[in-house]
Amino acid sequence: MTTTGPIFHLDAAAIRERTSCKYQQYDADVLPLWVAEMDCALAPPIAERLAEAVRLGDTGYPMLDRQLPDALAGYAADRWSWQIDPARVRPVPDVGVGVTELLRNNLEPGDRVVVSSPVYPPFYIWTAKMRGELIDVPLLRGEEEWTLDLDGLRAAFADGAAAYLLCNPANPVGRGWRAAELSALAELAAEYGVLVVADEIHAPLALEGAQFVPFLTVSDTAREVGVSVLAASKGWNLAGLKCAQIVAGSQTAQARMRRIHEYTFESVGHFGMLATIVAWSAGREWRDQAVRELSANRELLSQLVAEHLPAARYLPPEATYLGWLDLTAYGWGDTPSRRILKEARVAVNPGPSFGATGRGCTRINFACSPQVLTEAMERIGALAAAG
Repeated sequence: MTTTGPIFHLDAAAIRERTSCKYQQYDADVLPLWVAEMDCALAPPIAERLAEAVRLGDTGYPMLDRQLPDALAGYAADRWSWQIDPARVRPVPDVGVGVTELLRNNLEPGDRVVVSSPVYPPFYIWTAKMRGELIDVPLLRGEEEWTLDLDGLRAAFADGAAAYLLCNPANPVGRGWRAAELSALAELAAEYGVLVVADEIHAPLALEGAQFVPFLTVSDTAREVGVSVLAASKGWNLAGLKCAQIVAGSQTAQARMRRIHEYTFESVGHFGMLATIVAWSAGREWRDQAVRELSANRELLSQLVAEHLPAARYLPPEATYLGWLDLTAYGWGDTPSRRILKEARVAVNPGPSFGATGRGCTRINFACSPQVLTEAMERIGALAAAG
């Protein structure tokens, strides 16, 4: 398959024909740069496979055979040097279901679950679902990169934590964790008996100059203490099709996965499985072009921030298509997204939803055309210039 033309070319009018929440949540004059969907058409091999399924009326229950585990294992070996045993892969409807079910079936109500803010808002929801006590050990922001607070994690683990929710790559800050950091985390988890559940949904979206490191590849210890949950949904824009995978790297981890009721695995979407198999097995060229364009948009966003929001604190992400902007200097309150929506007519995510460390910040989705991204930042810049 040869990808022709830019992937991120849809203008603001064209994307309004879509009916998913990203495009229908706000009025037509609002530029939607919030929820993690991409402004792109489906990869041609995926579109062709789904069209064929519709032609055949192939809309029944999914077949839980080896096709999906084998496709993931092939992609992981080729792109991440990750040797996955297909027998240790199970499908789930989405990453959220996988994480929630791992927590619910391996922890007790009241157990402590550690996160590192700013972090994906559903981490708080998933912990509440299993009636866990959430402990926040915030990330450390340096001059050039974000890091895990390993000393803080040691203290939290020693104080009786049962699980740690790892976001790898990190959402919203876009950090791609290094093997040494992940290995140190695994050793801490093993020392204190902590389960590490790694949300690796953005794994396919390491941008140019970075490499995704799966948690389960860094050491035997990581494979004992950790379980990975990942999907093709972000890398190929398939969130609505409902298919993710849980991966266990050891017998210990596989036993944790087996505590989940079989019905959860059977609830995966049939179209989601079909699309995901194609993404892992035949979607690499499309993904490579998407990453090239997203990397260019990352550089564009850096230029636009410097030009229109010079007082903002911003570290360009190594992965994902999400930018994390600290707008505290502009005095727009704890939730600057409200003023940006009301006055600039740009929808971005509220920083406080990512944890207390998100006050004064906002997340912006740059998986759009350069023209839409430029207009959005010009609008926000005009708001800043107005004082």
